[in-house]
Amino acid sequence: MNERGLHFDDDLAAFATSVIGGGLSPQVNALITQAGLLRHSPIQALPLLEQARAAAPRHPAPLIALYRFHFYGHQLAQARAVGEDALAVARTALGPDFGDVPPSDDATRGDAAVRFYLFTLKGLAYLNMRLDAMAEATQLLKELRRLDPQDHVGGALLFHVLTRHENGPSADAPSEYPVRGWGVKSP
Repeated sequence: MNERGLHFDDDLAAFATSVIGGGLSPQVNALITQAGLLRHSPIQALPLLEQARAAAPRHPAPLIALYRFHFYGHQLAQARAVGEDALAVARTALGPDFGDVPPSDDATRGDAAVRFYLFTLKGLAYLNMRLDAMAEATQLLKELRRLDPQDHVGGALLFHVLTRHENGPSADAPSEYPVRGWGVKSP
């Protein structure tokens, strides 16, 4: 049981449902919807998204909306900060032991909470690459590879881009990126 009197599995199920939009209050949903209608006016949209986040700080939907707002507004540092918050929220929902053992293949394919965490790692790796924080991107990709060795969320392509960026094209490197998979080297 946790401090709210719920079993951990109940909390995780609720988080997994929230990742796909469930459990969001109509008021918070309305704020996000209104912000979307005002996307042409970022000065008006941002406070609505911030209000939605404040009203539902542990729900993924306001975080996703705020992340997208910053990302598509080319505010990558702000998107990264929201992504880091989303990763912390997901990590909390998944529990203190998450990642001690990589999740099962079924979980990386179909568990919404696990996939949210993995996709957040991938997004943060990408943002760090764009922000020229290659060491951070490498660390995130190492963790993603450890948790998703079958590359279900497609993080390996970022690893190949990062490797090519850091090493430059070499004669023994393939001229094309692989469709899927981490390859031989470790990030």
